[in-house]
Amino acid sequence: MNAMHQYMLDNYRASRRGDQSPPQPGLHDWQVVREIRDRHLLRRLLLSRPVHGRLRGALTRRLPGRPGAGKAAGRR
Repeated sequence: MNAMHQYMLDNYRASRRGDQSPPQPGLHDWQVVREIRDRHLLRRLLLSRPVHGRLRGALTRRLPGRPGAGKAAGRR
């Protein structure tokens, strides 16, 4: 049984009982992805870890006048 079959069965049961029909499969997928991302960012923030550590580290190494800029300049 796939998600559409389960949805049709749940929708039938809800109509027989007079309940509200369930949401369609895939309707809220992107919202769930956003909530997972936001939860991950919040968890990193609460643990006092840099949220975008890889990006920040790469920019720190590449931008002149920043701490760590000499490391990237020495590699060239």
